[in-house]
Amino acid sequence: MRNKDKPKYRLISLEDYRPLIGDETFERIRKKAVALAGLRVLNFNSTYYGGGVAEVLTSMTLLMNSLDIRSEWRVIQGTPDYFSITKKMHNALQGDSINLSPFKQQIFEKVVFENAVRNRIDHDFVIIHDPQPLPLIEHYPKTCPWIWRCHLDLSKPHPQLWAYLRKWIDRYDSIILSCPEYAQDVLPPQLIFMPAIDPFNIKNRTLSKRVIANRLNRHKIPTDLPIVAQISRFDPWKDPEGVIQAFQLAQKKAPEARLILLGNFATDDPEGARIFESLCRSRNEKTFIMAHGDDTSLVNALQRSARIVLQKSLREGFGLTVTEAMWKSTPVIGGNVGGIPFQIENGVNGYLTSSIEETADRMTQLLKDENLCRQMGKHGRENVRKKFLLTRYLEQYLDLFLSSSYSGIPL
Repeated sequence: MRNKDKPKYRLISLEDYRPLIGDETFERIRKKAVALAGLRVLNFNSTYYGGGVAEVLTSMTLLMNSLDIRSEWRVIQGTPDYFSITKKMHNALQGDSINLSPFKQQIFEKVVFENAVRNRIDHDFVIIHDPQPLPLIEHYPKTCPWIWRCHLDLSKPHPQLWAYLRKWIDRYDSIILSCPEYAQDVLPPQLIFMPAIDPFNIKNRTLSKRVIANRLNRHKIPTDLPIVAQISRFDPWKDPEGVIQAFQLAQKKAPEARLILLGNFATDDPEGARIFESLCRSRNEKTFIMAHGDDTSLVNALQRSARIVLQKSLREGFGLTVTEAMWKSTPVIGGNVGGIPFQIENGVNGYLTSSIEETADRMTQLLKDENLCRQMGKHGRENVRKKFLLTRYLEQYLDLFLSSSYSGIPL
């Protein structure tokens, strides 16, 4: 007989991580969480779906709640014009040009003001993610610490845009960045929290060979040749055109393979559909361009079945797709930018490259040497277990919340 009192669903808990992180780390994190029981934390970003920020927030807010930390998540509501402007801001913070006219500034600031009117904030901590909701801080009486969590590559922000955003950035109590190289000359202390993955979500959990085969077959992905895959949003900074060119070069020297470019469209990114349509012109029997990145079990299956995963980024805040593939023991060739070099030890658990030609050479090398792929994959998974699981990221937030001065950790 079915037990009516048994909950239908349950949250992943810290206890689930114990076999991966060990008893000592488990107890240390648990004690910190107990001291923070009942804490109210509000996260604010620009999309509930699409991209690494939303994925990390999904898992982190649930894990915190499983520890009795009341972690909430709200999403800014905006018009197409607003998201067009904030996408340009996103690109400009990573070094692109921008024409931020007074009219565009007015649209940006008015949408944020309207969201402030709709939302009540009565929390112990407020965490604002990326530039889209940044001005919210000016619309509330400051009764608790406000943190700006920037997930972007800030190594070369556009000077005029950065000057415009500084009037809000300098109001925050702390800034959290993904890499030390992104630090800027600002008033708040800057902390480094490298992102991490949830090994238990659909994208990262272990899949049987039968499930993997079913997922690939459902999307008509042939497995007669080794698969080379890049799985990312359709974004120019991910350099999908460079991936295609590198693959074409490699196929002149390497054993036959098949390239899969799998992506999705974030709700706050109006550029994605245009880039996808442009890439589709390169489709052929060896190059698949697919907009099914919202199928997380397909992403999992593809990362596990690929001989090589690419992340040929030109700018990259961190690049959790690298972490995800390494967790599945798949070697990764990544652009030598942003957070990728913090994950890939060149020649040990993958390769770092800086050009189309170099990417093609490394692709050729791995396609010719299955044993090397296995060795790199093994090292990659262990690296993720030690450094890039969600519990490490969680503990950094707990340490910040426990800090009496909220001044954080020096770079």
